[in-house]
Amino acid sequence: QVQLVESGGGLVQAGGSLRLSCAASGSIFGRYAMGWYRQAPGKQRELVAAITSMGDTNYADSVKGRFNISRHNTKNTVYLQMNSLKPEDTAVYFCNAKRTLFPAFNSWGQGTQVTVSS
Repeated sequence: QVQLVESGGGLVQAGGSLRLSCAASGSIFGRYAMGWYRQAPGKQRELVAAITSMGDTNYADSVKGRFNISRHNTKNTVYLQMNSLKPEDTAVYFCNAKRTLFPAFNSWGQGTQVTVSS
Protein backbone atom coordinates (compact mmCIF):
# COMPACT_ATOMS: atom_id res chain seq x y z
CA GLN A 1 0.00 0.00 0.00
CA VAL A 2 0.94 3.61 -0.59
CA GLN A 3 0.34 6.31 2.01
CA LEU A 4 -0.94 9.61 0.63
CA VAL A 5 -1.04 12.99 2.34
CA GLU A 6 -2.87 15.91 0.75
CA SER A 7 -2.34 19.58 1.43
CA GLY A 8 -3.24 22.95 0.00
CA GLY A 9 -6.98 23.15 0.48
CA GLY A 10 -8.72 26.17 1.92
CA LEU A 11 -11.19 28.96 1.38
CA VAL A 12 -10.98 31.09 -1.75
CA GLN A 13 -13.24 33.53 -3.53
CA ALA A 14 -14.76 32.70 -6.88
CA GLY A 15 -12.27 33.34 -9.66
CA GLY A 16 -9.32 32.58 -7.40
CA SER A 17 -6.75 29.82 -7.49
CA LEU A 18 -5.47 27.05 -5.27
CA ARG A 19 -2.84 24.39 -5.68
CA LEU A 20 -3.31 21.02 -4.05
CA SER A 21 -0.39 18.72 -3.35
CA CYS A 22 -0.34 15.01 -2.59
CA ALA A 23 2.80 13.39 -1.25
CA ALA A 24 3.15 9.62 -1.60
CA SER A 25 5.26 7.17 0.36
CA GLY A 26 7.38 4.45 -1.17
CA SER A 27 9.96 4.10 -3.89
CA ILE A 28 7.92 3.30 -7.01
CA PHE A 29 6.04 6.59 -7.39
CA GLY A 30 6.80 6.83 -11.09
CA ARG A 31 5.25 3.43 -11.79
CA TYR A 32 1.58 4.05 -11.10
CA ALA A 33 -1.25 6.39 -11.97
CA MET A 34 -2.38 9.23 -9.76
CA GLY A 35 -5.68 11.03 -9.63
CA TRP A 36 -7.67 13.69 -7.88
CA TYR A 37 -11.29 13.06 -6.98
CA ARG A 38 -13.81 15.24 -5.19
CA GLN A 39 -16.95 14.73 -3.20
CA ALA A 40 -19.45 17.46 -2.47
CA PRO A 41 -22.08 17.09 0.28
CA GLY A 42 -24.83 14.75 -0.80
CA LYS A 43 -23.06 13.78 -4.02
CA GLN A 44 -20.99 10.85 -5.18
CA ARG A 45 -17.24 11.01 -5.40
CA GLU A 46 -16.18 11.97 -8.92
CA LEU A 47 -12.96 12.00 -10.88
CA VAL A 48 -11.52 15.47 -11.38
CA ALA A 49 -8.21 14.71 -13.10
CA ALA A 50 -5.82 11.83 -13.55
CA ILE A 51 -2.27 11.33 -14.76
CA THR A 52 -0.67 8.08 -15.84
CA SER A 53 2.85 6.94 -15.07
CA MET A 54 3.77 8.15 -18.57
CA GLY A 55 2.31 11.59 -17.95
CA ASP A 56 -0.89 11.26 -19.98
CA THR A 57 -3.72 13.26 -18.45
CA ASN A 58 -7.48 13.38 -18.52
CA TYR A 59 -9.97 15.74 -16.94
CA ALA A 60 -13.61 15.97 -16.07
CA ASP A 61 -15.43 18.17 -18.56
CA SER A 62 -16.38 20.56 -15.77
CA VAL A 63 -12.75 21.45 -15.05
CA LYS A 64 -11.14 21.32 -18.49
CA GLY A 65 -9.26 24.50 -19.23
CA ARG A 66 -9.26 25.54 -15.56
CA PHE A 67 -7.44 22.74 -13.71
CA ASN A 68 -4.06 21.19 -14.42
CA ILE A 69 -2.67 17.97 -12.96
CA SER A 70 1.05 17.32 -12.88
CA ARG A 71 3.50 15.02 -11.14
CA HIS A 72 7.04 15.39 -9.90
CA ASN A 73 8.40 11.87 -9.70
CA THR A 74 11.60 12.71 -7.85
CA LYS A 75 9.53 14.39 -5.14
CA ASN A 76 6.88 11.66 -5.02
CA THR A 77 4.27 14.37 -5.40
CA VAL A 78 1.27 15.05 -7.59
CA TYR A 79 -0.27 18.51 -7.91
CA LEU A 80 -3.61 19.92 -8.92
CA GLN A 81 -3.49 23.55 -9.97
CA MET A 82 -7.00 24.96 -9.84
CA ASN A 83 -7.72 28.28 -11.52
CA SER A 84 -10.89 30.27 -12.12
CA LEU A 85 -12.53 28.49 -9.24
CA LYS A 86 -16.31 28.41 -9.01
CA PRO A 87 -18.61 27.83 -6.04
CA GLU A 88 -19.57 24.48 -7.57
CA ASP A 89 -15.94 23.36 -7.17
CA THR A 90 -16.53 23.30 -3.41
CA ALA A 91 -15.87 19.78 -2.16
CA VAL A 92 -13.48 17.55 -0.30
CA TYR A 93 -10.68 16.65 -2.68
CA PHE A 94 -9.06 13.23 -2.42
CA CYS A 95 -5.80 12.00 -3.85
CA ASN A 96 -5.73 8.49 -5.33
CA ALA A 97 -2.92 6.17 -6.32
CA LYS A 98 -3.67 3.12 -8.45
CA ARG A 99 -1.51 0.34 -9.80
CA THR A 100 -2.91 -2.73 -11.54
CA LEU A 101 0.33 -4.67 -11.98
CA PHE A 102 1.99 -6.48 -9.09
CA PRO A 103 2.18 -5.09 -6.48
CA ALA A 104 -1.34 -3.85 -7.13
CA PHE A 105 -3.02 -1.28 -4.94
CA ASN A 106 -5.69 1.41 -4.87
CA SER A 107 -4.91 3.93 -2.14
CA TRP A 108 -6.68 7.07 -0.96
CA GLY A 109 -5.63 10.09 1.00
CA GLN A 110 -7.65 11.57 3.86
CA GLY A 111 -8.96 14.44 1.77
CA THR A 112 -8.61 18.21 1.89
CA GLN A 113 -11.47 20.69 1.94
CA VAL A 114 -11.79 23.26 -0.83
CA THR A 115 -14.42 25.95 -0.34
CA VAL A 116 -15.14 28.56 -3.00
CA SER A 117 -17.25 31.51 -1.92
CA SER A 118 -19.36 33.51 -4.33
